[in-house]
Amino acid sequence: MIPNLYEKVTVLACQGRSWSCSAHGFAPLVAAALAIFCCAWWYWWRSAKFTEINPPLPPGPRGLPILGNLPFIKQDLHHYFTELSESYGPIFKLQLGTKICIVINSPPLVKEVLQDQDAIFANRDLPAAAIVSMFGGLDIAWRPNGPEHNRLRKLIIREIMSKKSLDTCYALRRHEIQQMVKDIHWKIGSPVNLGEQISLTTVKVMISTLWGGSSERSCNLIELRKRLDEFVRLFLAPNVSDIFPVLAPFDLQGIVSKSKKHMSWFYEIFESVITSRLKSGDDGKKIVDEINKDFLQKMLELNQREDDKSYISINEVKAVLLDLMVGGTDTIPTTIEWAMTELLRHPDIMMKLAEELDTVVEKQNMVEESHLPRLHYLDAVIKETLRLHPVIPLLLPHMPSKTSIVAGYTIPKHSRVFINAWAMQRDPRFWDDPLRFQPERFLKGNNNHRGNSFQYLPFGSGRRICVGLALAEKMVAVLLGALVHSFEWELPRGAKPDVQEKFGVVLKKKEALVAIPVARLSNPKQYK
Repeated sequence: MIPNLYEKVTVLACQGRSWSCSAHGFAPLVAAALAIFCCAWWYWWRSAKFTEINPPLPPGPRGLPILGNLPFIKQDLHHYFTELSESYGPIFKLQLGTKICIVINSPPLVKEVLQDQDAIFANRDLPAAAIVSMFGGLDIAWRPNGPEHNRLRKLIIREIMSKKSLDTCYALRRHEIQQMVKDIHWKIGSPVNLGEQISLTTVKVMISTLWGGSSERSCNLIELRKRLDEFVRLFLAPNVSDIFPVLAPFDLQGIVSKSKKHMSWFYEIFESVITSRLKSGDDGKKIVDEINKDFLQKMLELNQREDDKSYISINEVKAVLLDLMVGGTDTIPTTIEWAMTELLRHPDIMMKLAEELDTVVEKQNMVEESHLPRLHYLDAVIKETLRLHPVIPLLLPHMPSKTSIVAGYTIPKHSRVFINAWAMQRDPRFWDDPLRFQPERFLKGNNNHRGNSFQYLPFGSGRRICVGLALAEKMVAVLLGALVHSFEWELPRGAKPDVQEKFGVVLKKKEALVAIPVARLSNPKQYK
């Protein structure tokens, strides 16, 4: 037990996978010893505080002093939480260091948290990496619930994510999608790493949508993709500073310092683009064709407003740009790669989708966003993909602003609440034949991904439902539609598409999907 415990703590503190962690100097050891003493005292005080609490805390596995359940956590949290729910029920508790974590695996209880008590649970437990990366939480994803969050969220939805606003920058997205089709056409007959191809295209589309222009001129795309991946990893990484706040000043794993470096790199790009945009017009306003107006231009116009309710600061502009870049460039390609994997595993479904595309779009045309309202089977394929493979399996954790009661249990103020969407979307109590990929279930059912069906929450629900949902719907549908409409896809000889998962903030495929494209469209000019 002791060697295993030592290993867990050492790996956590050193942010590595080996046992070794060399200390330099006596001061860190003294600081660590004092911190451990403080944590021990806190644990004793906390245990005494909750011993006689009524109603009680939810049930859960027993842990160790100070560390709680940390030494026993398994890598694939969504599987681990699902296993624990079989023993402790639809709501249970874990003690991770000084943090109490509540896990919910039941739609009725999710409704209680995300609808009935939404105002209480609509906060985020900010990791140290997010605090330094978003000007202390000025963005939408991590900003505390309250008037300022509501103001910013309403502005983004009304001014940036409205149908009219998204339509005005469609030409920017369309250009990059057509370029993707052209690039793949050059690789006809050769294996294509679809994960990399879609990821690169998504980065280009997001750059075009966010601040327009050529993505190649904006920044180094490979470097951008690398830094985005690292940025997300830092948010996910187990951080001693989050588990034991008393250790936060020491930044033992260097997560805060690394996050600051990445933040500086991104913000240099944003500042350069913003400065260029402001200099291009009179009084900081650029005359832009309404048809091609990008998100940055719209946010800068909000920045110029004198009305407090419609004003966005420059720091908020940067934070929102980073929010959308981080969120969109990871979740969208992951969803498409999972969808293509399932379509290759089910050729009959691939054929049915191709037939719908041929009927609605016709072979002499390219897939456009205007076609989407009539592509019902494409919509069902995407929804079924998100059911079986939710890109954020545990959603972003919620945090109650005050102590509350859920299902007869006390949920302490500032505890961390996880919603196990992955488990609920595969639960046979709510889904017929849940492990089967069957898009038809969404052609006749009432389930949608806008947070109204609590057994199906790929984008969350309530005040914290994904603010970029409208953009994600369009991009996933057009990109997936273009791949299936423009090409037939074959697997390399002897290859089989697997569905093994790689757990993270975003639930990706363990092995990248590689497939061989074959031209479907009869007119070669459609690929140029």
